[in-house]
Amino acid sequence: MLIILPILFIIVAGLAFITVTSIRQINQYEKGVKFMFGKYYKTMEPGWRLVWPVIQTYQKIDLRTKAVDVPDQNAITKDNVPVNVNAVIYYKVVAAEKAILEIEDFKHAVMQYAQTTMRNVVGEVTLDELLTSRDHVADRIEKLVEVVSASWGLDVSSVELKDVKLPENMERTIAKQAEAEREKRAVIITSEGELAAASNMTEAARMLSSVPGALHLRTLQSINDISSDQSNTVVFAVPLETLQAFSGFVKNVVQK
Repeated sequence: MLIILPILFIIVAGLAFITVTSIRQINQYEKGVKFMFGKYYKTMEPGWRLVWPVIQTYQKIDLRTKAVDVPDQNAITKDNVPVNVNAVIYYKVVAAEKAILEIEDFKHAVMQYAQTTMRNVVGEVTLDELLTSRDHVADRIEKLVEVVSASWGLDVSSVELKDVKLPENMERTIAKQAEAEREKRAVIITSEGELAAASNMTEAARMLSSVPGALHLRTLQSINDISSDQSNTVVFAVPLETLQAFSGFVKNVVQK
């Protein structure tokens, strides 16, 4: 009996030690993929979990959204213009077991596939479409990457084009084109203003000529405006109709 007690104590202590050392912590933002005898066993949720040594192993998978910077890619647009494009892709793991079992390194795989897809999509659009419709191009890249990455247990939430670099000669050409477009708009706006002013002046002249005495009133108003500034010498041309009316008035006075 005295011999059995120490043996039992050693066995219990050994089991307790193995149990304690088998505890693994899975954080809230992680999941654990457990294997038994080299085969997939189950996916462990966050918390303290037991992973028995020798017979079981596990891998942690981070479920948080990741931002991956896709490096510069040289591509040729549909209208044969060479460009340099870079982007950022946002994705996260939604099926931890697939991210381990279906692909060796899902981070590297997403990066490589995003680079290839970006070059292909840029080759499907013209330079003007690439510069003016970045969101459309980014959405196209996102959909293509998401179709493939879904089988890896990933979800692509967004793809954003960061920068589109052009050759120096192309940048100068676009700058000249933009300057010509601004000058064209300025000429159009100026001509529209002149047309509106001419239309208003024509309407005013029509009204002044149709109302008796309106022209004389406008003349008197102009004289009043000019007389308010005494620093100028004004030579005023009196209308012929006014001189004729004044001469007729003088003749009538003399005859009387």
